[in-house]
Amino acid sequence: MTPAKISDACTEFLSLIEVLDDAYWEASTITNKDTIYDVLSVFQQEVAELNKLSIQDHHYPYEMITEGIRQVSPKLHRLQASVSQVVERTQTQVRLRQLLKNVMLIIEQQANRWSSHE
Repeated sequence: MTPAKISDACTEFLSLIEVLDDAYWEASTITNKDTIYDVLSVFQQEVAELNKLSIQDHHYPYEMITEGIRQVSPKLHRLQASVSQVVERTQTQVRLRQLLKNVMLIIEQQANRWSSHE
């Protein structure tokens, strides 16, 4: 599989931020809200850093920038496993599952690249 480009990562991360915002307001417990907010803030920080790059650079392969994004994978897996308990609306559940799958592929590509360089 070819590595995701910066533009691909931006698109997926922004979509995830949007659906996590919906999920946050739909979550019925403080614990679920905290979990969603934590993941949401990690991706907001990463996107903020990616937005500092020149638009001409968006065709380059994506590389993780923030420390939070390097540590978020276990939280994404836990969130994916508990989507139906965390998120109330079916439409949001469907969107979140798909976006988590896409984002986790991008994150795992990066993890594999970093581990092969060590």
